Amino acid sequence: MNRIEHIRLLADYNQWMNRKVYDAAGKLSDAQLVEDRQAFFGSILGTLNHLVLGDTVWLKRFAKHPAGFPVLSALNAVETPTNLKQLAFVDIRELSSRRAWLDPLIIEWAYSLRESDLDHRLHYCNMRGVANDKPFFGLLVHFFNHQTHHRGQATTLLTQAGVDVGDTDLLALID
Repeated sequence: MNRIEHIRLLADYNQWMNRKVYDAAGKLSDAQLVEDRQAFFGSILGTLNHLVLGDTVWLKRFAKHPAGFPVLSALNAVETPTNLKQLAFVDIRELSSRRAWLDPLIIEWAYSLRESDLDHRLHYCNMRGVANDKPFFGLLVHFFNHQTHHRGQATTLLTQAGVDVGDTDLLALID
């Protein structure tokens, strides 16, 4: 599997897992979703908000890549988050709608990548305004790893709330 195929697999996995997590979250009440569970982002809803906000920040950074990535221009209408711990979406229905819009965008973008795009360095500022210059492929790996990391937290919180997310292994998508 080459790097592009790997990125595409991770984009497909992201959508597959998000559907599973949101289906599981949909079995809980609004009160259960916002309950402070002493997690890093407090609640299940807080953790899922963080993922959407983090994905938005990174995709907006990726849109500044020299390749342009026209599909990411859809994010021009979306405000750049300034706080990754905020509850930008106060209920699961609103958040789920954003996630359902974002995941196909991620897949379309991942399938538009070319091998040569991966070799660039990306200049961006972090949330504190500090300039960075990092290899684009490494940032993509971080992007998808970040999703997996926090979805793992969300699945733990869902399990503790009595909801089984089911199989979460990437292996399920590998031929």
